[in-house]
Parts: sequence; structure tokens; C-alpha cells
Amino acid sequence: MTDRPSLASLSTPFARRHIGPSAAEVSTMLDVVGQPSVSALLSAAIPASIRLEEGLDLPAAVSEAEATAALRALAARNRPMTQMIGLGYSDTITPPVIRRNVLESPAWYTAYTPYQPEISQGRLEALLNFQTVVSDLTGLPVAGASLLDEATAAAEAMTLARRAAKKIRSNVFVVDPDVHPQTLAVLRTRAEPLGISLVVSSSLPESEFFGVLVQYPGSSGMLRDPSSLISEAHSRGALVAVAADLLGLCLLRSPGSLGADIAVGSAQRFGVPLGFGGPHAGYMSVSSGLARSLPGRLVGVSRDAAGAPAYRLALQTREQHIRREKATSNICTAQVLLAVMAGAYAVWHGPEGLKQIALRTHRMAAVLAAGLGAAAQTETFFDTVRVSVPGRASEVVATAASAGVNLLQVDDDTVGVSCDETTTVEHLRVVWTAVGLDVTALDVPALDVATADAIPASLVRSDAFLGHPVFSEHRSETAMLRYLRRLSDRDYALDRGMIPLGSCTMKLNATTEMEPVSWPEFANIHPFAPESQTAGYTAMIADLSRWLAEVTGYDEVSLQPNAGSQGEFAGLLAIRAYHRDRGEAHRDVCLIPSSAHGTNAASAVMAGLRVAVVACDADGNVDLADLRAQIDAHRDDLAALMVTYPSTHGVYEQTITEVCALVHDAGGQVYVDGANLNALLGFAKPGKFGADVSHLNLHKTFCIPHGGGGPGIGPVAVRSHLAPYLPNHPLRADAGPATGPGPVSAAPWGSAGILPVPWIYLRLMGAEGLAAATGAAVLAANYVAARLRDSFPVLYAGQGGLVAHECILDLRPLTKSTGVTVDDVAKRLIDYGFHAPTMSFPVAGTLMVEPTESEDLAELDRFCDAMIAIRAEIESVAAGTWPADDNPLVNAPHTAAMVTGEWDHPYDRALGAFPSGRSADKYWPPVRRIDGAFGDRNLVCSCPAPEAFASI
Repeated sequence: MTDRPSLASLSTPFARRHIGPSAAEVSTMLDVVGQPSVSALLSAAIPASIRLEEGLDLPAAVSEAEATAALRALAARNRPMTQMIGLGYSDTITPPVIRRNVLESPAWYTAYTPYQPEISQGRLEALLNFQTVVSDLTGLPVAGASLLDEATAAAEAMTLARRAAKKIRSNVFVVDPDVHPQTLAVLRTRAEPLGISLVVSSSLPESEFFGVLVQYPGSSGMLRDPSSLISEAHSRGALVAVAADLLGLCLLRSPGSLGADIAVGSAQRFGVPLGFGGPHAGYMSVSSGLARSLPGRLVGVSRDAAGAPAYRLALQTREQHIRREKATSNICTAQVLLAVMAGAYAVWHGPEGLKQIALRTHRMAAVLAAGLGAAAQTETFFDTVRVSVPGRASEVVATAASAGVNLLQVDDDTVGVSCDETTTVEHLRVVWTAVGLDVTALDVPALDVATADAIPASLVRSDAFLGHPVFSEHRSETAMLRYLRRLSDRDYALDRGMIPLGSCTMKLNATTEMEPVSWPEFANIHPFAPESQTAGYTAMIADLSRWLAEVTGYDEVSLQPNAGSQGEFAGLLAIRAYHRDRGEAHRDVCLIPSSAHGTNAASAVMAGLRVAVVACDADGNVDLADLRAQIDAHRDDLAALMVTYPSTHGVYEQTITEVCALVHDAGGQVYVDGANLNALLGFAKPGKFGADVSHLNLHKTFCIPHGGGGPGIGPVAVRSHLAPYLPNHPLRADAGPATGPGPVSAAPWGSAGILPVPWIYLRLMGAEGLAAATGAAVLAANYVAARLRDSFPVLYAGQGGLVAHECILDLRPLTKSTGVTVDDVAKRLIDYGFHAPTMSFPVAGTLMVEPTESEDLAELDRFCDAMIAIRAEIESVAAGTWPADDNPLVNAPHTAAMVTGEWDHPYDRALGAFPSGRSADKYWPPVRRIDGAFGDRNLVCSCPAPEAFASI
């Protein structure tokens, strides 16, 4: 009898399915790269000075079933309740057709930010729906494609008002005392570094001020008419922002009709689960004069090469990379997946359905208040009532909780109760009983009939909203299902093929990682629920923080930042606070290499720092001579250096430890941008090779999906001396140190609802799996570079001619000699069935390719073959075979309508449509190349009339 294998050898680790290339394929790739092994490749590429000598101290990898069971055990320690806490977060019902076909669909959650609009028409239309909802309900003509949450949206409104109120020299911003406490706290965090003085007052000060923020309805539930205050503020040259409840606006006069310049808020209650605070789509809308100063993403309507209407990102596309420290904001993404859900919720319910939900919510609150009688403190309200319970607030809250209902304890004498679309009469009975009323004596139907609405007549909405046909055409589930399918079919996401975007790490988001996001034990938890109900979240957060600290070499991690941009901001705030505590507040210069992500410079300015640019040398590395010169020039006021490692040029710089030492010797701190951490895990730790702080993009290295441009999480990791300055939160003492600068996100742990994704990824991979993923990613990048080097020069390479996890292909010589641009190549790749690599960043006229570890050899070769074929097409243009103004490249992408219509081009229509051969699986772009300039000149940012698409 032959020896039987052990049980361990029979197991199939998740890493084998996460990593695309098989052992045989790895051998083939190594032959092309010219390395004997992956270990040898990494030894040659990664500087010896930063290489780890020991492995990572992580739990051993487990199977998918075991990881899911472990997470189930943690989830069981959370207690989903009926949430009547309020404070800007409400229970909601996610329509199953949306939950299953958007939130849980890889066609939506694996898509990338729509920088290639021709293959993003589905999600761009969905975002335009969202913008239309926000614009219609707020009564302001231009709405963005979402921001990160309500509190940070309010902070963006504050800085927008400061930029726009140019005639006002004051730094005073007036804040309604009835704003949500987390909003006020985030405003304080954002205001202090910028020298903005917050005045919390329900009336306007006698002195000058540049802006005002009003909560409508107030956090207490109180509903006041702000129109006279808005009018007075305008008469004094200030701008007014209104933080409005989006569902409430179905019944209330819009902020625009009240005179507001800006409206902000959250779309969470439009079908997006609570998720312990996120991710949720914040919103902002503005008056027409402020459209070009709007932070974040804005979807607009333009036209394609055939003159047909088409969608694209307008105005602010990649603003941070273009304007850097002069950008309007450091936000470079959005909350696209959640905005799509909220927009779909409005499409599903339509204006009548939304109004009915809002009215039912209001009636529940009105009947609740009527039953409370004299105990109800709030007279005019939409959904929230404050209740007077002298000396008994904690007892009332505990009694309600024992019956499964969470209330808000305002103080010892007051309880807050918020109603929503899930509220029932039984929930009202729980509240009445907890307060001490005899519910058997309450005739609820009679009380309902006898109770008037609590909305003042002057604030009742009279105008219609959501009149576009899209909000009335999909009443049946069949129609809605087909609409969502039609939109997703117009997109290109990872479920179709590779998205080789440099610096963006578009890799597998495994189903096992994604499933827990929808579990009620994670999805239905209020961010301010009692700690006794969130033990599972607390344990998961502690695990994840510890593991992330281990893999990066830092001492402490905050999971609060809900985007990479917010992680950058938090890290820089920690550096700034550290210097101030040491009596060196004058240190305010941040050195940033010219190759850095644009958000770095924008974040530095937000943190109150001045930016000085450090040059890069001919090989793409930080120019040490210029760095020394900049340090000498700023030795007395140097606060920090922000550097990305491996570099944004895709190179392991050999001098990184020397760079860190030079900055430290001058009294500065080193911030290593964690965008490229996928090239380090298991082999090097920033916290050990000289960095003091990093942010980590969990939506890159740790598998949280991009979702078409969000959600994201950008935790900040620090060495111990910076730990006292990590973000904290006024409503959860355990969310950060008491000495912290305040919160950078609305919720204590930001987008906690998607933290199960990286938790389960780390449990599935273990130390060996993470190291294997790094090796596969670096090998894939070097394989692509080796195969394409003869066709497109690789602009930068490190030691031994090797790259890190990405490579930059230089098209500039070809453009100069042939006129074929990087845009032409990017659009032609669509015809070959690919999403283009990153265009013109960090170097204009180039393509930055990051294949990741998840793509197998067949897909890598398909991409390389397409690029080599495109190079041959460029040669045909250079040789004059095809005219420079009429060839497959300048006409790309080719739609089905184009290749089946009249054809007068000098190349065969089959070549246009099927450059790599006919295939039944071909992806057909829905539109031809889009004229972006036309869309910016003729700005349309809400749903156009259906007649506009009659010719398509």
C-alpha cells in the first residue's frame, strides 16, 4: 500500500485561488523575466537594506469555511436592534432587487472609477440618477456624484464657502448648535489647521463671517424655518450651507427654495444599510455659480464622436493630480457603489413611493409625540422627538433596549427618539412603555386620526420632484431587474477581464470576503449603539488593527479614515500635533516629490502645512541632491516628507533608508504613502525602514472592492510617538486617544461595514499567502514589462532593470513621430476587450500598468498581445498605410452601430470591431469616443430629457 498523504497536504489554501498564475505559469514567466525563482526576483528588486529577516506574525491561514465560521462567531456577538437613535443614521429597507443586483453584484462592486467613460456608461447613468435625486430634493441645480459622509461633506461646504466668499476677509464660520455632534466635531478638526474660527450660535454674530451651516431639521428633531437667517447672511456677503435630511425633503421645502447656496447630507436612509457607520454616500449640491468649485466627482452629459449623448466625469476629473496643493479638496474618489444604491432606491420607489415613506415616517413620529403628551419636548419636527424624563433617561433607554429598541440618551433628563421607514406601532408602544405610560389606555388609531402633522405650513413642500421618466418606469421587479442589468452590461468591470490600472491594484474581491457585508449582524448596527451590542465589531476591529500594525511595522492603527485621502489627512494631523506638543509649531513645511499622488499635496494644505516640491532624477527616483537642498532651505521649519514606496514610478528606490535618515536628522517626520503596499507585504515594513506614519488603502492591497470609485477605507498607521495624535470621536471613547485632534470621519470607525472584507482576507491568506501574493504581483509586472519593452519603452526601472508591482510604458516618442496619443491607445484597448491602464500619471503621455497577483498567464498574455498588436497598428499609421486622421486608433472605440452602418474608412470594419479575432464574448462599448470639452462647455449634470437619446 502506498503512503497516504497527510490531511494538511490535502487542503487547498485560498491563496492558490486568489493568485492567478499556476506553478507552471510562474515558471514560464520567470523564464521571460530572466530570473530563476520568485525569491531571486524579489532579492534582486527589493533593496537589501529594507528586506525583512523574519516572517510576519499572523494567524495561520485557514480555509474559506473556517474563516467564515470564525467571522460568524464574531458577528454573533453583535446585537442588531431596532435603531431609533437618530443622529443622522436611520434604519432602512434595502429593496432585495437592489441588494442582490447592485450591492452583491461583482458587475457593480468590482468596477473602477469611470475615468474611461466609454466603458462606464452604466454606472455613470446610475450616478446621474443619484445627482438628479439630490438636485431635485435640495432644490439646487448642481449635485455631485457623492462625498464620503455627512460630516465631511459639511466640512467641504465650509471650505467651499470660504473660497467663494471672496469679499469677506473674516475666518469665522457660524455653526447651528443643533447640528449633529459628529458633524460639529469633524468641522472642528478641519477648521483648526486652516485657521478657521467656529462660532456655534443660533443667531448671527455682529462681526463679519464668511459662512453659515444650518441643520434642517435639527439634530434634536426641531424643525425651524431658516429662510430669514439665510437672507440676513446673504445681505452680509456670506454663504449658507444647509445640512438636510434627504427623506425629509420629500415633505419639506427644499434648501434651494429657502435661499441656501449649498446643501449637504447623507443618502444613507435611501436603502443603504447602517453598517456601524458606513460606507454611506454623502451628498452636496450647490447653486449654479458654485458648480466649478464643487469638491469631488461630478457626472455630466456630453456627446460622442457620432454626436450622440454620452456621460462622463465633468470638470473636476483627477483635479488633485492636476492642481495638487491648489485643489479644491483632497477627495479624489466618491462613494459610488452606495450612491448607485441610493439612486436605484429612488428609481425603484419613484416620487410617490418616496413621499409615502416620508409621510409614514413622519406620522409615526407625530403619533409617538401625541402619545407622549406633555413629555414630548419637540413641537415641530419631521421624524425625531425629544422626550423629557427627569432623572430617568438611562433607565428609559435600558428598558427600551431590553425590548429590542435603541433610543438616544441626550442627558440625564432627556431621551431622543427617531422614526424611520421600518418603524411600527409596536415600536411606539415600546417607547411609551419605557417612558412609563400605560399603553393599554392608548387607542392608537384614534390618536392617529386626532393628531395633526408637526410640519409648519410655511415649510411644507409644494413643488414636484423626480419628474424624469426614469423615476416612474420601473415599478415592477421585472422592469427594475432588467434596468439594472442593462446598466451593468454597459460597463466594464473585473468580472469581464483585467483592469491593469497602475497605482490602483484592481485585484480579486473574493465572494467569501464580500458575503459578510450583507449579514444583518454587521449591516444593521447603528454607529452609536451601546458598546454592549457591538462586541463583535470591537473584536474584529482589534484583530484587524493588530494585524495591520504587524504587516506594516507600526505600533498603532486607526481604522477611522474612510478613504485614502482622509488617511493622509489624519497622518499629517498627527505629525503636526507631534511638533506642536514639542514646542515646534513653526515646523510647517511638507516636502513632496514631484511624482507623488496629487492628494498628498492637497492633504498637506488641509493639514495646515506648506508644500515644497522635491525633484526626481532621470531614473524617476527622489533626487537626493535636491532633497538635501530642500532640507537645508527648510531645516528650521521642516515638518515632514511625504513619499510613496515603492515610488509612484513603480520602482523600489535603493536610497529610501537614506531619504528617511536625512529627514529625521533635520527634525522632520517621514510619511510613506501606502498606495503601493501590495509590493511590500511579507518582504518589507515601512514602520521598520524609517517611516513614522502611513495610510493604507484597504480598497487596494486588502481587497475591499473599488465599487466604481468607492467605498474605500484608508486607515492610518503610526509609530508609538505619534499614537497619541490619532483620530478620536466624541461619541465613542474607545475610538481613539483622548489626546487626538478629533475625528476625520462621521462615524467612530468610518466605513466599518466593509471591514469584514480585509479581516477575512488576512485570515485566508496568512503570512505565507501575503508574501506569495506580493511575489506574484511583482513577477506579473516584470513579465509585462519584459514582453512589452521592445514595443513600448519602460520609462523607469530599478536595480537590474527590474520594476516593482507596476511599470510605466512611454508613448511619448511614438506620439511625437506618429501623432498617435496615449488616449488613442487607451480607447483602442477597448476594442481588444480591455480597460486601459492609468493614463498620463505620474508622467503625461504614458500608461502605467499594474497587473496584480490575481491575473493568470492567459490574461496577462492577452493584454500583452493586444498592446503589441496596437504597436503594429501605430506602425501602419507611421508608414502612411492609414491616414493620421482616419485609422483604427483615432476612431476607437468602435461600437456595434458604427461597424454595421455605412463604412468609408481605409481599414476593414472587421479589424475595427474584432482586432484580436471574432469572439462571441466580445464587449461592445455603448458609445464612441466622448468629447469631454463639449460636456464642460455645456454643463448638464442631471438626467437629460429622453428625447436626447432618441437617435441611439
